[in-house]
Amino acid sequence: MGDSQPVPLERSVLILYGSETGNAQEVAEELGALTERLRFATHVSELNQYKPNALFSYTLTIFVASTTGQGDLPANARLFWKSLLLKKLPPTFLKGINFACFGLGDSSYPKFNWAIRKLYKRLLQLGANEIYPTGEADQQHPEGLEATFLPWMTDFRKQLLDRHPLPEGQYPISDDVQLPPKWTLQEKEGSAFVPAPKPVDNEQQTYSDEYPGLHHLDHDLRPIPHTLSATLTENCRVTPQKHWQDVRHVTLTVTESVSYVPGDMIAITPKTSPTDVQTFIDLMGWNDQADKPISLVPTGDIPAPPPIPDLDSYPNLTLRALLIDYLDIKGIPRRSFFSTIAHYTTDEMHKERLLELTNPEYLDELWDYTTRPRRSILEILDEFHTVKIPWQHAVSVLPVMRARQFSIASGGSRKKTADGKTQFELLIAIVKYQTVIKRIREGVCTTYLSVLRPGSTLKVQLQPGGLNSSIQQLTAATVLIGPGTGIAPLRSMLWEKAALVQAFRDQNPGVNPPIGPTVLLYGGRNRESDFFFENDWTELSKIIPLKVLTAFSRDQQRKVYVQDTVRENFPLFFSLLHDMKGSVYICGSSGRMPQAVREALIEAFQHGGAPVPGQPFTRAQAEEYLIGMEQIGRYKQETW
Repeated sequence: MGDSQPVPLERSVLILYGSETGNAQEVAEELGALTERLRFATHVSELNQYKPNALFSYTLTIFVASTTGQGDLPANARLFWKSLLLKKLPPTFLKGINFACFGLGDSSYPKFNWAIRKLYKRLLQLGANEIYPTGEADQQHPEGLEATFLPWMTDFRKQLLDRHPLPEGQYPISDDVQLPPKWTLQEKEGSAFVPAPKPVDNEQQTYSDEYPGLHHLDHDLRPIPHTLSATLTENCRVTPQKHWQDVRHVTLTVTESVSYVPGDMIAITPKTSPTDVQTFIDLMGWNDQADKPISLVPTGDIPAPPPIPDLDSYPNLTLRALLIDYLDIKGIPRRSFFSTIAHYTTDEMHKERLLELTNPEYLDELWDYTTRPRRSILEILDEFHTVKIPWQHAVSVLPVMRARQFSIASGGSRKKTADGKTQFELLIAIVKYQTVIKRIREGVCTTYLSVLRPGSTLKVQLQPGGLNSSIQQLTAATVLIGPGTGIAPLRSMLWEKAALVQAFRDQNPGVNPPIGPTVLLYGGRNRESDFFFENDWTELSKIIPLKVLTAFSRDQQRKVYVQDTVRENFPLFFSLLHDMKGSVYICGSSGRMPQAVREALIEAFQHGGAPVPGQPFTRAQAEEYLIGMEQIGRYKQETW
């Protein structure tokens, strides 16, 4: 194989990423900056854009991948992954390829960092050569992903310089020298001025009371690839007005006939409010430029993929439109943002402080300044007011707005409207809280959605989820555990189950459908405030054998959580999951909950019954049984 391969470019690196929410992409871009500073010709791209043969054209390939679903690779890496799995590939297929891997995972999942581990193992099987040990970041680490990534990256840099020393008299590009941006903005010659949209004054709205609190009608015209144009038909608060949390039942419809299954997600790309954008334009001193037509142009010899796809088909693009529709000025920045903006101030104190925040030794300080108080880019630039980014560099300095994923809550008969349109129901908690610095924090996407009136149109992406429940699993015994908005994908599953039962009854009148029992274990704070979809459970109980157990933590003196309710019903869970070989699905917030539920289920296998009369499982056997369930897909988790 090796003889026919192209000779690699001298000192070149290919960095390929598989990213679901953008974290792996950011890590890949940061590694790209590192290799550029070591004077490697660097190319950063998503995995699906390349075929394995292309790796031979580079001195080195770095793979960065996050893990999704039940240990899977992200959607933008699956084509590449499939091409590595072809049976006909010989064990020398990638002989001569040098690589390194970095994975992003969440240790509250049983299959922690499986995507990068699978990729790593397959690369070795095909004869590739690992030049540096794989790094694995954990979302649950107190200091986030950076805690593992920074030390890994620092040592990797040393290793690279040792393996590929620079020629005599040449040195790495110093951190205080700015790397040239790969893309810049420029004014379009001879184009007419585009008037700015007038910021909407929320208080002055004089709409009727038909949709109280929903004062914004928006039509999303952005050319976002792989999207459906959806109409918002319902945006209804389902928690009482006095309740601390505003949770919405949101319904979207599309005219196309689209199929989806329980666990699938809708991804929504939000916009930034015009008021915040004006504040930002004032801060940067961009008012003269804000409403003139602009275009995005590549700068380098090797064309890099554009940071925003399909932007060239956006009509009358201006700086203001770019900030509203595409750039995230309200997000929490990564460490690399601080080193970039340090180049745009002449104030020595500000520069010194910004560079201090990028120093790996002060990682805890960066965490305390950004992530703990959820400080946004807009606030940071307000504090470091001497930083003035040239508008031409906006796209290379500011992060691109990422789509946010929401689990679909509809299934079965609820997938279609009466007039045959495809319907997606979502359950969305509006993110709004006070932080340690006593400022109100709001989620970028949920703030955008919270004021949208029915009739608004959104560009949405339908994305596959990781629950992958087969018809056999849906019709067998099932345990569904979902605190709070984690109930959404489980509701989808129950309506899907009801549709299967209904279809069986229609085809076999008078015959009882072969369907196993379902236990839904719902967790919330108060039955009065956040027992979402309570009426659905009553309705579904008439169609399928459904038992609903609840755990409302604040309705009594002692706090009761879902894991406590498992402990109160050991025999029931043993019967469903052991005797009936049922499946369990756990959905909701990541962190402590999945671990606590897992522990309670292991105890249920120990104390809820016995595989052989009089011989209950030992602790070790109970753990082994649960791991066995995981391996064959009878224990699944989707948490966020």
